[in-house]
Amino acid sequence: MTEFPEGAPCWVDAMFADVEGAKSFYSEVLGWTFGEAASEYGNYTQAYSDGKAVAAVVPPMPGADAPSQWCLYLASSDVAATAEKIKAAGGELLMEPMQVGSFGSMAIAKEPSGAVFGVWQPGEHKGFEKLGESGSYAWAEFFSRDVKKVDDFLPKVFPYATQQMEVGDGPEAEGMDYKIYSLGGKENPVLGRMNMGTDFPPEIPSYIQVFFGVDNCDEAVAKAKKLGGALHFGPMDSPFGRFAALTDQQGAAFAVIDMSTTVGEVPKFG
Repeated sequence: MTEFPEGAPCWVDAMFADVEGAKSFYSEVLGWTFGEAASEYGNYTQAYSDGKAVAAVVPPMPGADAPSQWCLYLASSDVAATAEKIKAAGGELLMEPMQVGSFGSMAIAKEPSGAVFGVWQPGEHKGFEKLGESGSYAWAEFFSRDVKKVDDFLPKVFPYATQQMEVGDGPEAEGMDYKIYSLGGKENPVLGRMNMGTDFPPEIPSYIQVFFGVDNCDEAVAKAKKLGGALHFGPMDSPFGRFAALTDQQGAAFAVIDMSTTVGEVPKFG
């Protein structure tokens, strides 16, 4: 079982008013299968790719009116200590540290520019059993309207090194501000951070975009649209893969990336 270092993305889950609808959607788009709902944990239901745990879906708490959205969890060896760092760095705890049976302990937080994320201290549940492949978590990016707040906050909570992407002089580079967060050396990037420019509708708050791997980006987009999802960006080629940004039929944002189809040179990071 993979052990995730402090600050590494280790799990994703999402809350859906229509859990069965979500299961049907992601079964077809990402090829997932689903386990039994854990009734003692709010009908939390794990998703599997090739028999390996990759994510989970859960209905909202009774009486809650929460939007459908994916939540990225960052690994912690001590969730209570991480929660104190979050508060000291100007973040907000939306859910105080709590133990989830023998599986582990968690907290939910909001960074100062508004993106919500989770913290996971593993017990029996270590996190992703498969990642970086088709059908599993591939990457995540903090999208923010105030990137300085993110850049000031995250390295105070987790041991990240940061690198700024160098951009050219072309029109496509205008307003581009992209940074990589790494763990254990700059050759091990774990997260991205992107400035939200004027092409983002003003009503969209800061958020975390979760990328899932697929064998064919265009086919995944076609399946998502057929099932009531919406395409917001792409498909677009990049040096890291062909990707597209979507929302599912319940409004949860996610992205798909075919990491085997790469175009262009990898940009330099200063």
